[in-house]
Amino acid sequence: MSTNPPDLRPDLAPRARLGDVPRPGQPTIGMVSLGCPKALVDSERILTRLRAEGYGISPDYAGADAVIVNTCGFLDSAKAESLEAIGEALKENGRVIVTGCLGAEPDYITGAHPKVLAVTGPHQYEQVLDAVHTAVPPDPDPFIDLLPAAGIRLTPRHFSYLKISEGCNHKCKFCIIPDMRGRLVSRPANAVLREAEKLVDNGVRELLVISQDTSAYGLDLRHGTSLWKDADVRAHITDLTRELGRLGAWVRLHYVYPYPHVRDLIPLMADPENGVLPYLDIPFQHAHPDVLKRMARPAAAAKTLDEIAAWRAACPDITLRSTFIVGYPGETESEFQTLLDWLDEAQLDRVGCFKYENVAGARSNALPDHVPEEVKQDRWDRFMEKSQAISEAKLAAKVGRTLQVIVDEVDEDAATCRTWADAPEIDGNLFIDEGFESLKAGDVVTVTVDEAGEYDLWGRLA
Repeated sequence: MSTNPPDLRPDLAPRARLGDVPRPGQPTIGMVSLGCPKALVDSERILTRLRAEGYGISPDYAGADAVIVNTCGFLDSAKAESLEAIGEALKENGRVIVTGCLGAEPDYITGAHPKVLAVTGPHQYEQVLDAVHTAVPPDPDPFIDLLPAAGIRLTPRHFSYLKISEGCNHKCKFCIIPDMRGRLVSRPANAVLREAEKLVDNGVRELLVISQDTSAYGLDLRHGTSLWKDADVRAHITDLTRELGRLGAWVRLHYVYPYPHVRDLIPLMADPENGVLPYLDIPFQHAHPDVLKRMARPAAAAKTLDEIAAWRAACPDITLRSTFIVGYPGETESEFQTLLDWLDEAQLDRVGCFKYENVAGARSNALPDHVPEEVKQDRWDRFMEKSQAISEAKLAAKVGRTLQVIVDEVDEDAATCRTWADAPEIDGNLFIDEGFESLKAGDVVTVTVDEAGEYDLWGRLA
């Protein structure tokens, strides 16, 4: 089994899985979905709307009448990847519609690829549909084209992303997401809960809650209430999480900023009767107050350590995941060493790291004292060496423990599973390589951990 580190790019979603088989003569659309889980949800919504209008979904270029490329614009490297994907779609199919974050810069796209049929921005569903209608007119068969109750999903059947809001009110200097996706717009609590209940009813065993800023959910709605199951539920992350945890599935929270009210989530995670997993994905980004100030982020790293200690006191099994940026403009060796020392003290379970990149339009580009590339690489290597050692020690402490896991995939060699501490694609796995033949994807089983590596575990059915 592989002991390679999991994908450390937290901006990437799992690979989209297209399994639909179009009927003969049905107009078909292909989809290439790049970027983060939020973009993957957008892709699912676009395909659900198209499927409802009678379009088939093609898993390859050759079988599609046109291809939608849902792009990422998070980093310049992601932009280059998006342009490459558009070029490949044009070469293989020729009829390409572009949407997503990079679509907020149409001239950038058409400058590189003038033959694309249309360019639309992020979550502009109506414009994408209009472009598809123009390129490939619909031809629905009302007796055959039935839409699944759960809509079209691009993840495996047993887990699903649940987007609770769009946009962000933060003004971090290194990020242009608010410029592309706008300010915070939250969904009413009952709309989120209706979607979640439908997903669980259709076999989803794990809900991955996502947004740009999950902790701020409902702030734009002034935390107003909406009716759910004969009771009013506030549009607030604590209330929403409590209700989600009652639906009978695992609930995993991503992109949670460490606001003070996050501590109210911890008792839900410690409650064995609630489905909320003891897992927090918090983008700390750095630990030195001066770097955080240059990032235009809250600069209370010392208080954050106190908060982490309080979370662990209330919920000893909590898993903490975070992402960091090394080589930010102006970062000194002393500031970087502060980050390493902080990581030593924080002992985070799962860590991802970016080397800083300029992004067109980001205010950080204009900061003085940019860090040379070779220094960024050296700091990234040192950071990952420390975080890997922490991960290895944390996993070694789990040997002999009995844990619940969810099965992601079963092949002839083993069952690939995840514990509560592991989000799909970005964290590690637990492998069962004996007595696994009766398992299937989506099963939740109890295992005893036999062996640990740097990022992964091995175990047997308990």
